[in-house]
Amino acid sequence: MSNRRTFIKQSFLGGVSLLGAATLNPFSAAILKKNHTKITILHTNDVHSHIESFPSNDPKYPNMGGAAKRAALIDKIRTKEKNVLLLDAGDIFQGTPYFNMYGGELEFKLMSLMRYDAATIGNHDFDNGIEGLNNMLPHANFPFLNVNYDFTNTILNGKIAPYKVFEKDKVKIGVFGVGVELAGLVDKKMYAETQYNNPIIAANNTAEHLKYNEKCHLIICLSHLGYDYKSNKVSDNVLAKETKNIDLIIGGHTHTFLEKPASIKNKDNKITLINQVGWAGLYLGRIDFYINPLDKAFTSINDKIGVI
Repeated sequence: MSNRRTFIKQSFLGGVSLLGAATLNPFSAAILKKNHTKITILHTNDVHSHIESFPSNDPKYPNMGGAAKRAALIDKIRTKEKNVLLLDAGDIFQGTPYFNMYGGELEFKLMSLMRYDAATIGNHDFDNGIEGLNNMLPHANFPFLNVNYDFTNTILNGKIAPYKVFEKDKVKIGVFGVGVELAGLVDKKMYAETQYNNPIIAANNTAEHLKYNEKCHLIICLSHLGYDYKSNKVSDNVLAKETKNIDLIIGGHTHTFLEKPASIKNKDNKITLINQVGWAGLYLGRIDFYINPLDKAFTSINDKIGVI
């Protein structure tokens, strides 16, 4: 974190019918209310076309998940919170007959109705080929972000933005995306001439631009790299350690469920948070940041987690 930010970090993870709630002590709450802007980040990853809840007889996830429950929960949070961003870390497609039947149209339309602010691209989002993904983009009323895929010689050229800057109560939030290497994971004909670039270099350059040129107070990376590997493959953990200026990595790809965000020291010896909430839309992630753009002192407050 830069020294221009004061934040409170929380992970809110629960079945789509449940959500964690923070409990602030009165002294902290009074200070934060007076001097800080609250930014609520909601996020999903690897939903994999799970439109409906799991059936009641499912051995692992009975009645969990589902777009309708998620939408209701998001609406409930928006009625209570003023500054909300809703983000997705990729693999929206593939996993149920809804994708086989509609090719992603239903997924994008539902996300648009939920008012997602941005998403990144996962490897399974190429499962109908690059043309299939391109054909579905008009159904998404939100941008797709990626900085390490070069789409120059493809049908997606100019249609995927590297980043987007959002402003909430004078707080600027920069969001960008990175993706996993497609070679060896996705059939070459599916992603055509898409070129993969080093995500660490691309992320570092983008985060630096967002901080110093765009003057962002909070910088978020939507990552479809995977949380961690035993090999030297680039993961969210590696990305956090080898970069600067990224405050939060919202991860995907490995279907990792983190009960609370991981705190990793970056190249500046400052903390980057990593969060990932499993798969199939079973959980909605939430992290609240309290930011004072004018406060040069850095503090962090860890609060207890309750349940609504």
